[in-house]
Amino acid sequence: MSNCCPPEPEKTVPSCCEPEEKAKQRPDFLLWISGTLVLLSYLGHVFLADQPNLPDWLMIITSGIYELINTMWWGLAMAVVFVGLLDRIPRDSVMSALGEGGTVKGIVRATIAGVLLDLCSHGILMVGTKLYERGASLGQLMAFLIASPWNSLSLTIILITLIGWGWTLSFVALSMAIGIITGVIFDRLVKAKVLPANPHAPSEQNTPTTNAPITPQIVALIKQADYSPKAIGNLLWDGLKDSRMVFRWLLFGLVLSTAIRAFVPIDTYQTLFGPTVAGLFLTLIAATIIEVCSEGSTPIAADLLTRAAAPGNGFTFLMAGVATDYTEVMVIRDTTKSWKIALFLPLSTLPQVLLVGYLLNQV
Repeated sequence: MSNCCPPEPEKTVPSCCEPEEKAKQRPDFLLWISGTLVLLSYLGHVFLADQPNLPDWLMIITSGIYELINTMWWGLAMAVVFVGLLDRIPRDSVMSALGEGGTVKGIVRATIAGVLLDLCSHGILMVGTKLYERGASLGQLMAFLIASPWNSLSLTIILITLIGWGWTLSFVALSMAIGIITGVIFDRLVKAKVLPANPHAPSEQNTPTTNAPITPQIVALIKQADYSPKAIGNLLWDGLKDSRMVFRWLLFGLVLSTAIRAFVPIDTYQTLFGPTVAGLFLTLIAATIIEVCSEGSTPIAADLLTRAAAPGNGFTFLMAGVATDYTEVMVIRDTTKSWKIALFLPLSTLPQVLLVGYLLNQV
């Protein structure tokens, strides 16, 4: 049977089902506490923003969450839709779009897919985890995540207005290169059995289907799709449920990042991070500590380039946030069930990011 949990006469439950059933019995305290704080902060800004006697730190936190939610909501909503759609697309069709796992071509296609998807950094996590569940290789997953967060069409346009075409296209090309290189590294580590392979990957008998033409499959899926209100509602509900793992870390990240923002003035941040080796490492530390979404990191990175005259620091802030983002690390760990895979993300990407950042500061 395809179900991992077939009924057993002795009423025993296979280990693959224990986490899910326990999760249903145990409240997700991180999700509910973080969600409550975010909701109270958002409503607090709406109803208390005009109060003159509120502490400055409270105003910064509530206004920060208000601005981030207003900026991110559409990207997260689109991510829920994509996750719901991916759950209904046959694995063979998904793998045909990404190409064959474990190959450079498949990694390049996954990188391009990440760049083209117009989602925020946390929204892209939802789609990435679903692609992994549909059989993408570990290298494809990493390339997809690394190339995606700030390379969406909308953010690229914003970055062009802030720093110009030249720097923007350079940042995009360099981030794609890092994504491809990192993807190749991860797939090589899987082949060397240093890292575990994706258990959802198609078997050898099914691998030829990954090379099947994708266009006829897409046309057939569109014709066969159910467009009734009930079907659309089910799609959105399934996408929301499958996105729960990311939302729990996203909401916690919002609380933490706005708290840090309240006690670390941005002026201090900007004056410390010049185009020096010290400034580069301070940028790395700040990107690690300050958990901001792609929409929030883009203007800060642009400011590092234009005001601090440190293009390498700006690039490092964008990319190091992806490589060291605890939200991303924790989601990868939850998705792959491996701390080793999650920790190899910063280990493989940070040296590349720091080298590129240093070279850009010398331009």
